[in-house]
Amino acid sequence: MLSDSIVLGVEDIQKLIPHRYPFLLIDRLTIVEEGSYAIGHKNVSFNEWYFQGHFPSHPVLPGVLIVEAMAQSAATLVMKTLKDHSQFEFKNPLVYFMSIEEAKFRKPVAPGDILELHVEKDRQRGHIWKFKGKAMVGGAVTDEALFTAMIVEGGA
Repeated sequence: MLSDSIVLGVEDIQKLIPHRYPFLLIDRLTIVEEGSYAIGHKNVSFNEWYFQGHFPSHPVLPGVLIVEAMAQSAATLVMKTLKDHSQFEFKNPLVYFMSIEEAKFRKPVAPGDILELHVEKDRQRGHIWKFKGKAMVGGAVTDEALFTAMIVEGGA
């Protein structure tokens, strides 16, 4: 980790994105380069709600939730960047998923794993941000995806 990186805890994350239990899927975010690159962290616990049915005898973190955790990491990076640079054009901005491409689920993620969610801005045009995401456990890639998000007015 670089000495000038920014570490956000769950309370800081909740100030930037609207996700809450049971759908807040990141515990911490390390912003390595503001506006460009961050690493989300998820401590995978056996007590997670989805393990009751996915799968009871062999618990595996659903790949779509890993992609969602990557997106939450990216959304937090976007919101922190915009807040720090006073670039909010909306009163109550939200970051919405637009697309997911080239998703690959390479290795299962199980209870006890510490998931690292590497998100890197590929490009930005106006309110549209495109990211490359990679999830890792113990240095091994478990999942990858390209995804696009849009900043919109969230209302009250």
